Amino acid sequence: MKQYKLLIVDDELVVRDSLSKWFRQDGFFVEAAEDAAHALKLLNEGPWDVTLLDIKMPGMSGLELLKRPAFASVESAVQALKEGAFDYVTKPVDPDHLSHLIQNALRQKKLADVNATLQEQLSITTTGDEIVGESKQMKRVIELAKTVAQTDTTVMIRGESGSGKELIARAIHANSARRYFPIIAVNCGAVADTLLESELFGHEKGAFTGAQYRRKGKFEMADGGTIFLDEVGTVSTKMQVQLLRIIESKQFTRVGGNELVSSDFRIICATNHDLEAAVKEGTFREDLYYRLNVFSIYVPPIRERRTDIPQLVSHFVAKYAKIMNRPVTSISPEAMDQLVRYDWPGNVRELENVVERAMVLAKPPEIRVEDLPFQLSNSRKAASDDSLMAMERFHIEGVLLKCGWNITRSAEALGIDRVTLYNKIAKYGLIKP
Repeated sequence: MKQYKLLIVDDELVVRDSLSKWFRQDGFFVEAAEDAAHALKLLNEGPWDVTLLDIKMPGMSGLELLKRPAFASVESAVQALKEGAFDYVTKPVDPDHLSHLIQNALRQKKLADVNATLQEQLSITTTGDEIVGESKQMKRVIELAKTVAQTDTTVMIRGESGSGKELIARAIHANSARRYFPIIAVNCGAVADTLLESELFGHEKGAFTGAQYRRKGKFEMADGGTIFLDEVGTVSTKMQVQLLRIIESKQFTRVGGNELVSSDFRIICATNHDLEAAVKEGTFREDLYYRLNVFSIYVPPIRERRTDIPQLVSHFVAKYAKIMNRPVTSISPEAMDQLVRYDWPGNVRELENVVERAMVLAKPPEIRVEDLPFQLSNSRKAASDDSLMAMERFHIEGVLLKCGWNITRSAEALGIDRVTLYNKIAKYGLIKP
């Protein structure tokens, strides 16, 4: 265990000696000073964990010493307690009481040191610099993200599924004044509407069957930070009304409760839906749309920024080489050419999956064409094949990749039932990457 350093400053010899003996027995490294001049000399020699400082001393008082650079600047004993000193005790001193105060002071100091270290690490590691892309389109996205990060403005991120919208949201949060508080992500499209209310607002004990405890919702958890509402275009009309109310008031009640809960959060949302068309059709509230679409950022699909693909591939190769502990460090020009030419209906998410699979199959030191999934070449052939069957196969595979191979969502997007989709997958020999 760490040996804490304790400095005792008191003009009375008996006090210095008795306290020094007491705290050395407690395991402290102790030094004592008989006046402020000696104390300043010791303070300048190195940091001290705790200082016991006598207020009344000849020459320079303890309060005057507190005004020196070694301490916080204070004007009075009251200010000393508020800004400079942890606590104030009167003589004669009870050693047990003093020992208890020092332990509390050390615990508080340790928490403050840990907090400062964490904040420093967060400042270094969560800047959003992990966004990969040197194309003109991505440079513009990064520029907009860093600009809006300095405000509390609500942001809507638009783009296809898998294009990296959540990464942009996290970069905005990481560069904002809220970065030391959490960013809470909610995939609105992945939670049934009956459960989404409890997920967002929390619930009280006994609110419904199975609610055995009070539970905080995502909005409450995001207090001080950011809530990221992914696939916000999928929420029901009823939930849209509730979202509008909480955005305007920053207050809500948990499911089954009456207590009004306040939360200071910033909203960043994302969607791959055409919300303007949804507003015209009446399936998305116009007032909520304008509340969410204050500042819009469009993340282009990678087929519109193919120059970023080599950099993305290199990034993923390095990432999975470390995770898998595999000596695969590069990719052949022929394999890279295939990756650059492919249209990537699943965007960056699909590209990362392909690279991860290739890293498993590759023989060091590089990924070759034969390590890539056959769907890449087959899909490219299908795209140039004008037969109805080839076009259907290509379209179904694209939808599956876009929906992350979620059969229910893919079937809905295609306008067919799950059984039919399973039959089509078997018919065309489609395999999840």
